[in-house]
Amino acid sequence: MTATTAAKSPRQRVPASERRDALIEAAIHEFAHGGLHGTPVDRIARRVGVAQPYVFSLFASKKELFLAAVERAFAIVEELFTAAAAEYDRAIAVPESDPTWAIANAYIDQLESNRDLLLLQHQAYAACGDEAVRPRVAACYDRLVAHVKALSGVDDERVDEFFRYGMWINVQAALGATDFCERMEWSREDAAPAPPDAA
Repeated sequence: MTATTAAKSPRQRVPASERRDALIEAAIHEFAHGGLHGTPVDRIARRVGVAQPYVFSLFASKKELFLAAVERAFAIVEELFTAAAAEYDRAIAVPESDPTWAIANAYIDQLESNRDLLLLQHQAYAACGDEAVRPRVAACYDRLVAHVKALSGVDDERVDEFFRYGMWINVQAALGATDFCERMEWSREDAAPAPPDAA
């Protein structure tokens, strides 16, 4: 093939399904940092190398792209939980532990390596003032709770404890804590009343 022939060869088209996936991945990153209202669609489009109008040929609105990103992020967390539960072996596990321990440890391990997932969760909850967003985010959260219950086989009280602790972890991680026990001690000290001035 000559250089002239190669130059005339049409550029291979990327299937719309691949572009859609790429846009959702880019949206996870951009919305994680800018939120629903602070993220221009053009920034997401440029990250993938397409024009903004093309984005709206695949997603009806910026809000739909945001929700697609949120739903993908929750699905990734579900997959992480599934893998962690599958690796849990009661025979070699810490005494009196259960699969939620393995799930929690796997989640904590990925907080630093995939900070976008953490931040997008916070952005999703923050956007719940929008009547169209709230039920979709609630459905993601409810599905995750049901998934943990099914994976672990623990009772409702233990599932509730798991998610209460998980939300605390999310807040601490967003604040930049890496050692959660150390962070809790720091928070206690920070919240302590100042000593009275010396007379």
